[in-house]
Amino acid sequence: MVFHDGVTTLTTLPAPSPASTPTALPHPLPAVAGARLLLIAIRRMGAHGLNDAHVAQTFIAAFGQGFRRPLVLARSFMAELAATATTTIAIAPCCCARMTWAEGALIDAVGNAERRPDTARLLLADLMAERRADAITASAAALSVAFADLGLPIGG
Repeated sequence: MVFHDGVTTLTTLPAPSPASTPTALPHPLPAVAGARLLLIAIRRMGAHGLNDAHVAQTFIAAFGQGFRRPLVLARSFMAELAATATTTIAIAPCCCARMTWAEGALIDAVGNAERRPDTARLLLADLMAERRADAITASAAALSVAFADLGLPIGG
């Protein structure tokens, strides 16, 4: 994902070899449907941009007529993440059956943002290598609430 300043902050990893899977992709896919949907959005938007049509279609299928709110909030979250991160955030290709440590931290942070904002803030600050993570934590909380309101909570 490249923004106006020309800095790429989200990068897609190449498909891993079986020998490197345990270290490159340490986390299994989330068991909760809402978290899996968020992971798809993170991977697709990170690789193909904020206006990826596949993400929009997936949100329409998952949320029905109420898809706009979580879609706009997911786009806002990803844009803010890319704009404020001071380091590269590794995301795996959509076909991977496991998650990178960064994807796991993102899913955990968004899942905890509403109930445990301090935990989410620490996770996001570490992930972005940025001390101030209040704004992105608020975006994560709004995204988490939107998913929960429409029946697909991110936290388990």
